[in-house]
Amino acid sequence: MTTTDWLEELQAERSRLGRSSTAGRVADVLRARITEGVLVPGTRLSEEDIGAALGVSRNTLREAFRLLGHERLLVHEFNRGVFVRRLTIDDVRDLYQLRRVLECGAVRRAAERFAASADASEDRFAPGFAQRWDELIQPIRAAVEDAEASAARGQWVDVGTANMRFHQAVSALAESPRLEEAMGHLLAELRLVFHVMQAPQAFHEAYLVENRAILELLTAQDFGAAESAMSTYLDTAEAQLVEAYT
Repeated sequence: MTTTDWLEELQAERSRLGRSSTAGRVADVLRARITEGVLVPGTRLSEEDIGAALGVSRNTLREAFRLLGHERLLVHEFNRGVFVRRLTIDDVRDLYQLRRVLECGAVRRAAERFAASADASEDRFAPGFAQRWDELIQPIRAAVEDAEASAARGQWVDVGTANMRFHQAVSALAESPRLEEAMGHLLAELRLVFHVMQAPQAFHEAYLVENRAILELLTAQDFGAAESAMSTYLDTAEAQLVEAYT
């Protein structure tokens, strides 16, 4: 996608920002473009072009850049401008350490709440959780099916985006807004890591099977096996990315 293409797409976001647009909403729009793989590491972000596309002031845009800088997604280079950040091998290791805490922890917490909800005497701690299980895992199923459909069309960037949604949906099992927000920030940063893989099909294809397997384990309410599968999954992915960086 060219710079002109993604700037034209940004214009469609103007109506969503509304008259009371804030730096936070602008940051959300740009973060989404990073997570989708549109903005790659090293991309220079023009205040003039993006401000015109979104219809926001330079001050608002600079505040959005500052917010994304705190999330380690952008970096300001003196006398050069603002760029999408290039991550390091240490970033990869730290991101995967956090992923294990968030994603495996979300599955473990879901298991605890499911057991409590299934026990009528403990239902006050997780009301209706077990009864809502099919609804809770529906976003995971949708992400898996979207990834498989994109793979069938040979659209491997879209497979990567669906994979992001899969992991976001797994973290949502904890039903914690703060955890979901942290996971959203993490996944945007992680997408910057994925660009190091020069063959996206080779990288993402194997995880289609893994994602489907984890979905089936969650569907069967086999939480221990699902957590174990996720842990192994993350170990393998980290090793692949570290090797690519080195």
